[in-house]
Amino acid sequence: MYPLELQKLIELFKKLPGVGNKTAERYALLVLEMEEAEVEEFAEGLLDAKRKITECEICGNYTNGKHCDICLDAQRDESVICVVSSARDILAIEKLNSFQGRYHVLGGLISTVNNVMPNDLNIDKLLLRLNDEVKELILAFSPTLEGETTALYLSKKVDESVVISHLAQGLPMGGQLEYADEMTLLRSFENRKKV
Repeated sequence: MYPLELQKLIELFKKLPGVGNKTAERYALLVLEMEEAEVEEFAEGLLDAKRKITECEICGNYTNGKHCDICLDAQRDESVICVVSSARDILAIEKLNSFQGRYHVLGGLISTVNNVMPNDLNIDKLLLRLNDEVKELILAFSPTLEGETTALYLSKKVDESVVISHLAQGLPMGGQLEYADEMTLLRSFENRKKV
């Protein structure tokens, strides 16, 4: 149907998460309609980001140097570390402009199904960061079996002097009670608040 090069481009776009056949096809056709200079700029931007963006040596966040902007920010509260599975989670939390502590990226979650064990994650690095200044760890994991397993594992490894909390879970705003799964509904009852 399409020339081989176009088919290959479509397949490449399909490798991106959330991009199916139609979207990949649309992206590929848009690239063909772009000026060559724009395509070169786009390709250079991809390569530049891939080559220059690395992990922060302290927390694992994205950075173009040794340390990310958050770790370099002296205004941040060093007594609270928010532990996330991926640097993408930091981006989501930072958009809220409400958390002013530090972060730590585990690089995944414990999953026996996917053969991801604690030693595959940045857990040892996290434990080394825990000093007298750190008073609380906020575990910001997705409410999945893997997230719960990782939270339980960390709660057993961290000294009792450090408070461990996790994000509240429950019904989303605008959600319909009748469509909530049992675990979400259960968590909604467990995390209810006084009015």
